Amino acid sequence: MAIAAPTIWPVMTPRVPVRDSSSGSVRLAEVQNETQLMTVRLLTGAVLSLLLSLGAAADVIKLREPAPERYVVVEGDTLWDIAGKFLAHPWQWPQVWQDNPQIKNPHLIYPGDELTLVETNGVPRISLTRSRLVKLSPQIRSSAHVRAIPLIPLDAIAAFLSRPRVLTESELNGAGYVVGGQDEHLVNGAGHRIYLRNLSPSPTGRYMVFRAGREYRDPDTGQVLGREALQVADLRLEREGDPATGIITASNREVIKGDRLLPFEDLSREASAEFESLQPRAPTNPIEGRLIAVVDGVTQIGQLNTVVINRGADAGLEPGHVLAIFQAGAEVKDPLATPATKVRLPEERAGEVVVFRVFGAVSFALVMNTQRPVHVLDHVRNP
Repeated sequence: MAIAAPTIWPVMTPRVPVRDSSSGSVRLAEVQNETQLMTVRLLTGAVLSLLLSLGAAADVIKLREPAPERYVVVEGDTLWDIAGKFLAHPWQWPQVWQDNPQIKNPHLIYPGDELTLVETNGVPRISLTRSRLVKLSPQIRSSAHVRAIPLIPLDAIAAFLSRPRVLTESELNGAGYVVGGQDEHLVNGAGHRIYLRNLSPSPTGRYMVFRAGREYRDPDTGQVLGREALQVADLRLEREGDPATGIITASNREVIKGDRLLPFEDLSREASAEFESLQPRAPTNPIEGRLIAVVDGVTQIGQLNTVVINRGADAGLEPGHVLAIFQAGAEVKDPLATPATKVRLPEERAGEVVVFRVFGAVSFALVMNTQRPVHVLDHVRNP
């Protein structure tokens, strides 16, 4: 049997950037002396060390101290709560979750499931054991009739899942509108008949009446990112035409001329199912944004408040993404500097949010915890 000749690889001579004195251009030239060779080696070593340290830091899973060895899921738990029992950083849950292929829907977690913290090849893992029956006092039901636990508390975000809450200017201008009410009412409420134009087709014949609210602007560029859609009423189409006729079935505010309409879409059921399968995770690409508003006009931003972020699907955000909040440092006078100068103090981490609804240029997120006061215009970025 013939033996193949060994492959001979050419020796690559190290090169360094050199500026041409006549043209000013930069070219790569072969190393000419020991000093240049040492510089190449030092730079190469530094780059490799940095890359290795970044990779190692990204893979480090930090357990909470002390982390439980076992935990039985109960009604009212959320995946964020459970991840926080085991992990110092709940968004690392996908790195430790271990599907059990013998369990139906192993990515879902139900009340009664037992989670066990184990170690596999030196890496922490969380496995699941599912009992056939889940006890829900005072009766026993099969786990198939029990809803899986959601990522975050659904009652805190339900109102934001059933209605469109942010519209672009083109969506707003293209929506149907109210031209008047029966008996020339200036304002209309539940049970009143009103007249409409420019309606988009609705398969169910149901519409949401809304009013354009505040603008969401990017604090850095001044660009309008969208308009808040304030829900006014629900409407059932009674008769098509131009104008069409509708009956107000429920109202939060009085309906007036010029209010807008869109086909009613209740996204809450689909969103609830989505949140049962979502896991908290960090965005895969770098995100740098700001908190530009807090919903419902509260002045103090705290746990389970909904905030608006000036980044959305266009920036790669998705439901389930976790972002850290950073409080901008105050500007203070240096007491010893001459002449007197001001110094910007370093920013401090203030908490975390979970993104739950995403539009093109903005997102809604739920504040999950805070370590210090949180304010509008604070920064958010990858955790």
